[in-house]
Amino acid sequence: MNQRPTGYVVGLIGTGVGPSLTPALHMAEGRAHGLDYVYRTLDLDALNVAPTRVGEILDWARTLGYNAVNVTHPCKQIVLPHLDRIDPVAAAIGAVNTVLFTADGLVGHNTDTTGFASGFVEGLPDAALDHVVLVGAGGAGTAVADALLRLGAGHLTVVDVDIDKATALVAGLAQRHPLAHIDASSFDKLSVLLPAADGVVHATPMGMAEHPGIAFDPALLHPHLWVADIVYRPLDTALLQAARAAGCRTLDGGHMAVYQAVDAFALITGITPDAARMSRHFRRLVANPS
Repeated sequence: MNQRPTGYVVGLIGTGVGPSLTPALHMAEGRAHGLDYVYRTLDLDALNVAPTRVGEILDWARTLGYNAVNVTHPCKQIVLPHLDRIDPVAAAIGAVNTVLFTADGLVGHNTDTTGFASGFVEGLPDAALDHVVLVGAGGAGTAVADALLRLGAGHLTVVDVDIDKATALVAGLAQRHPLAHIDASSFDKLSVLLPAADGVVHATPMGMAEHPGIAFDPALLHPHLWVADIVYRPLDTALLQAARAAGCRTLDGGHMAVYQAVDAFALITGITPDAARMSRHFRRLVANPS
């Protein structure tokens, strides 16, 4: 009988990942399970390593005894050719954020999409999904879109300032979810889309500390609309404040952030973490990052 290891070394590969809360979140949960769990950031900027060398970094990490790495911007797609196997959900999305170093090679997963789905079910139970508007067709938007469709969204409209990007995302989604009604639209159509929608998910950088503001006119919000934001620093974005003022049900980005970590921890260790404990710790970290 194989005994589960008690020691883990995990990394986070990406640019500007130094301030990430993920290491502290993983290590605290590891300690709670009696594990010797070390999580290090591998900041490409600090290391002066180009993202295109992500394959070499994976080789280095494996040689140094790492058990797994998380992968973030800008490596979630360029890491794909360097993997031996990709989980079907991650393969469909075309992006990986968790790589396991196994006896059978490097295996990629995407816990962004599963994390959003779990966080949505937790934070907005029984939310109507007949027509959902997704603002943002980038990598995060792609993960969210697949999650919404797996959750049963009947009609999904993808909105982006780059209509070609939105159209390309819709084409891929339609292949993976042929029974759903999926279309692309431009920002100037939000005045027509949002009054008739059940909910809207914001998946752009707008609202982050480095990109303050709201991506669309908050006057379009109405009490029958639920509003989800994937931004989590700050947790209480200007969009969510405006949504509450308009009488909307809201979901902050902390839910997705926590559950992608929950799912990654489970993949890495084989242990089901305490999601509620991780959520409490995450929110303490956001409130007191130092």
